[in-house]
Amino acid sequence: MPALSALPFLKPVHLRPPRSSPGGQRRHTLPASEFRCLSPEDAASAFEIEREAFISVSGDCPLHLDEIHHFLNLCPELSLGWFEEGRLVAFIIGSLWDQDRLSQAALTLHKPQGSAVHIHVLAVHRTVRQQGKGSILMWRYLQHLRCLPCARRALLMCEHFLVPFYQKCGFEALGPCQVTVGDMAFVEMQHAVRGHAFMRRNSGC
Repeated sequence: MPALSALPFLKPVHLRPPRSSPGGQRRHTLPASEFRCLSPEDAASAFEIEREAFISVSGDCPLHLDEIHHFLNLCPELSLGWFEEGRLVAFIIGSLWDQDRLSQAALTLHKPQGSAVHIHVLAVHRTVRQQGKGSILMWRYLQHLRCLPCARRALLMCEHFLVPFYQKCGFEALGPCQVTVGDMAFVEMQHAVRGHAFMRRNSGC
């Protein structure tokens, strides 16, 4: 007996041919929302978002364009971008670090043998801010890190006014950071990364 005849309740599925544009060409559509690791080709778009987000507040960027290229060439798997219809709207870039706390060297180095992921920057495009995208992207990023065997914890440094935001994302404050940029001081924060990613969807996605 053919295998299909043993399952009479299964009806054949008739696929419709792909819809074409008036000119007869097949129409390609981009996903409405997509999360993926960044590539060096995304560096310019990321820098434009970061520059607008940070220069107006602090006068400088966590990463300059050449540094974004540097990390996306060395460790693209430690980045995550949120794309809407093919356009980058938010992103995170990280690298590995091999010490308990961040130091000045952590701003530019990637330590392949490290087990701490240093989150250099989280930035959201100005047109989609105040929509919860930063916290959703961070949640996605932490789930992504749980799939990487090298990652044991995530570290970041932020200004005092951002501490409540990262606490809501599950980070705990470790105290003043050793790193300074000009006259700016930072709080160092940590999030444990353990186990496997929970395959559940965030209700805000």
